[in-house]
Amino acid sequence: MNDFTTKLMSCLANRENMEEAIQELFRSELEKAMNDLLKIELTSHLNYERYERSGLSENNSRNGFYERKLQTTHGELNLIIPRDRNGEFDSPLVPKYERRDTRTEELIVKLFQTGLTNSEISEIVESLYEKKYSRGTISNITEKIVADVEAFRKRTLSGQYAVIYLDATYVPLRRDTVRKEAVHIALGITMEGAKEMLGYAVAPNESSTIWKELLLDLHSRGAETPLLFVTDGITGIEETILEIYPQADVQRCLVHVMRNIASHVRVKDRAEILGDFKHIHSQKTKEAAQEILDDFSRKWEAIYPKVVGSVQGNSFLLTFYSYPEAIRCSIYSTNLIENFNKHLKRDLQAKIQFPSEESMEKFLVSRFDVYNYRFSEKVHRGFGSVHSELNQILQNKYKDKAIL
Repeated sequence: MNDFTTKLMSCLANRENMEEAIQELFRSELEKAMNDLLKIELTSHLNYERYERSGLSENNSRNGFYERKLQTTHGELNLIIPRDRNGEFDSPLVPKYERRDTRTEELIVKLFQTGLTNSEISEIVESLYEKKYSRGTISNITEKIVADVEAFRKRTLSGQYAVIYLDATYVPLRRDTVRKEAVHIALGITMEGAKEMLGYAVAPNESSTIWKELLLDLHSRGAETPLLFVTDGITGIEETILEIYPQADVQRCLVHVMRNIASHVRVKDRAEILGDFKHIHSQKTKEAAQEILDDFSRKWEAIYPKVVGSVQGNSFLLTFYSYPEAIRCSIYSTNLIENFNKHLKRDLQAKIQFPSEESMEKFLVSRFDVYNYRFSEKVHRGFGSVHSELNQILQNKYKDKAIL
């Protein structure tokens, strides 16, 4: 039985304070191990053992030590950091000026990303480390995300996108009072099929004016030649898109159209009328879909003339049929971006409200960065096989631009 096992058995025998004894055992053993490793690292750096004279370097040597406290998951460690005379030694085990295990900061950032408040994070960290972290300290650690916010908002975008989805979701925010505000989000799919969060804008309500500001921002950062926009159909959005991107196509989300139909018909008719409309997006050709739409109109016009009029008067319903069949299931609705918003709201369940717009942006960009990291190397369903077709559509649309 080795020394550590003997100590552990002794802790287990201490039934009254067993948990505290085991915690202290791991803390003290970790402290000893790290101090021993620091000595070994300096020996390796100088290439001679302590007190050895024959191999002493003429240019460098040991030069005492200094003490540092380090917060870890096992408690506070008292470290003895050795120094060299030239100040060249830098331990990878304990980076210079580090006062806490970097895993602590990573934990705090991850907790922040889940939507917890600074005070809630402080309580969790205190329970793990047995040391109080003030809300100010937690805030300072999460401040690193502020730099990420600026980098996200100012980064250069790809010039070409096969699809850009536009959708807004509402998040509770405190200004003078608390109310939900609209986060306008743009999500793109590159010509290669990678998904990417492009940008966002926060405003009290969703409006085409805010969408215009966001689209102008995307254009100024390099997104000059998108092929298709998919939108939920807020009033004026199609006109706004075409004002900035006159050569792009626009697809009205058919799922939103169905929701609108459902809200304007009697309950007894909903299943039948929606069943008829669903056939529109599952046809092989645009011509076949148009026939289904015409049949839908003839059947329901006498009962619901305004519903049929709104559908027949919409020129953005069948745009997706101009694109390869392999990707149509992804571009006839805003389901892709709505799925992201659903997960975003799930993460927000732990956070009743954001105390400021800055805290909201820190949270949002942390989620956007995670999303972009996860999907930067993945090709979205169907896009891998239609790259050449999409490029040909792009060339035809932007003949007056130099497209590589």
